[in-house]
Amino acid sequence: MPHHTPLIGTIVAGLVVAFIMGSIAHRLKLSPLVGYLVAGIMVGPFTPGFVADAGLANELAEIGVILLMFGVGLHFSLKDLLSVKNIAVPGALVQIAVATLLGMGLAHLMGWTLMGGLVFGLALSVASTVVLLRALQGADLVDTRRGRIAVGWLIVEDLVMVLALVLLPALAAVMNSADGGGASALLAPLLGTLLKVVGFVVVMLVVGRRVIPWALHWVVHTGSRELFRLAVLAIALGVAFGAAYVFDVSFALGAFFAGMILGETPLSRRATEETLPLRDAFAVLFFVSVGMLFNPSIVVEHPLPLLATVLIIVIGKSIAAWGIVRVFGHPNVTALTIAASLAQIGEFSFILASLGTGLGVLPADARDLILAGAMVSIFLNPILFSMIVRSHRKEEDVPSAADAQLAQTMGHTILVGYGRVGKLIAAQLAAKGVHFVVIEDDKDKSEEAGEAGHIVVRGNALEDRHLRLAGIGEARNMLIAVPEGFEGGAIHEHARHLNANLTVIARAHSDAEVAHLESLGVPHIVMGERELAARMLTLCGAR
Repeated sequence: MPHHTPLIGTIVAGLVVAFIMGSIAHRLKLSPLVGYLVAGIMVGPFTPGFVADAGLANELAEIGVILLMFGVGLHFSLKDLLSVKNIAVPGALVQIAVATLLGMGLAHLMGWTLMGGLVFGLALSVASTVVLLRALQGADLVDTRRGRIAVGWLIVEDLVMVLALVLLPALAAVMNSADGGGASALLAPLLGTLLKVVGFVVVMLVVGRRVIPWALHWVVHTGSRELFRLAVLAIALGVAFGAAYVFDVSFALGAFFAGMILGETPLSRRATEETLPLRDAFAVLFFVSVGMLFNPSIVVEHPLPLLATVLIIVIGKSIAAWGIVRVFGHPNVTALTIAASLAQIGEFSFILASLGTGLGVLPADARDLILAGAMVSIFLNPILFSMIVRSHRKEEDVPSAADAQLAQTMGHTILVGYGRVGKLIAAQLAAKGVHFVVIEDDKDKSEEAGEAGHIVVRGNALEDRHLRLAGIGEARNMLIAVPEGFEGGAIHEHARHLNANLTVIARAHSDAEVAHLESLGVPHIVMGERELAARMLTLCGAR
């Protein structure tokens, strides 16, 4: 019996090499995504050494796309989607048209057919779900106005590509045959696709809105966390697969609607927590799978066409998106964010390239340029996005930044985390009249803290800008109420670097966490089990 299978070998090689290269990228102050892409090149067929199974890697990456879109749906209500329709729908359509025309122009110069140019242009027009969402999440922009526009724009692009995938075979038949049926040959599949998409949306809004929350509430009452986790994954993957199998819509779109419906229930926060580890792991495999497709020799063999392809993706699409957003009256920072978000291509581009090649309308060189263009644009995107966000950081990205200025007084307390423990601490601090600021990165929890009347900084306490917004330089105490002791240790190090006189009290769950916090010099550590034991002994008079 072999010691490994292609599936196990692909998962192990992908995750291990991605971890190593991601860590190196992080040390070099680059986005870890860059390291994941390099890892894909290293385990791909164009470099020496171990070669992972590209087909399996792509299928595993699709799970990451499903879970990522499901997670976005959990925080993206139908109201949010409708609120950006006036910019997302016309913006996405115009941007797709511009990018497609630019791609067709390059195809004409290369001597390809009109149909080949159309497929090539469409492949360059659609952004990658994973890359866009990772960029928005990394900059804490998913829940801002511009983040909602970008996600809405992405949904419209997905719908257009679903239509394109259905219509291309019929269009190819019409182009290749004089008696292919003309317009009637295109009208039937177009109407059929529209009916399927509408049917899927209706089923999700009418049936899914009742069945999904009911099923999860039933599971919750069983008291089994394992069963709840399984139910969440079954809903995300099951709805995505059903959407593709029955209604011919994309996995990503199906998962998004499943998450959006579940997001309207009180269980959305718990569902997010349960899917997060798997979502991150499979998202990494997506970038590894992209890296595996990259053949470095294309840089030498077709440098100018590759450069033109990358310019269309990174510059052409971005200028079109920026101009559209500005025409609709949105501020420059929103236009730049949308432009940077869309300056890359990914999953649908690969599907279109494969379909075009299979239909015999897309040359092999065009497919290679699409893959190489995706690789280069995904490599550049985190750098470009980071530069734009950093140079145009606005207060809307941290909704409570103005309120946080109230914390700029000597001797206040910073409370990190507004979960079950943090909520109790905040209530006691408020009752005693202690001036404090809450740092919380979860949208629902931060809103809950704000509704309770507390000053809130929405963001990660591991980032200096959020600590500064909370007045770290003037604070006297920091209470770290997050459940992970190791994360608490990292927060302590960041905080003490900005304020060496800060008194830190951290929470721990195990002896290992206590030892870790002590090794970092945390002065006060509270371990739940020890405090419970001490309290019980005190009450029974044994202490």
